[in-house]
Amino acid sequence: MAMIWRAYWELLSLEYPLFRQDFAAIYERVRKTRVSIPAREKFTADEICHAVDLAAALYFKHTRCLQRSAAAVCLLKKSGFPAEMVVGVQQIPFLAHAWVELEGRVVNDKPYLSEIYLTLARC
Repeated sequence: MAMIWRAYWELLSLEYPLFRQDFAAIYERVRKTRVSIPAREKFTADEICHAVDLAAALYFKHTRCLQRSAAAVCLLKKSGFPAEMVVGVQQIPFLAHAWVELEGRVVNDKPYLSEIYLTLARC
């Protein structure tokens, strides 16, 4: 339950830059979050991603992939996982999407996303 509350807080803390449509602030926040030594409580990467999904389901408004992925990466890094947020685009039809990778493996979405989307940014 504690991780779900942390995930909810991470989603909430991203509201202002999302409202301002400030992708650079979100990118910098994710980039500057350091991989730290985990606290006493140990969570797996899957448990953290699941907590973000549950927090998003309980969230007061619809969350998009950028918000969920940024929150998940920040939580994963704070828990000792060297996760990366990846932002990609598909050209025809034009679509943009964000997801989380851990050691080259997609952990919060479909595993084949890197085959569909051209990577624009990684942090």
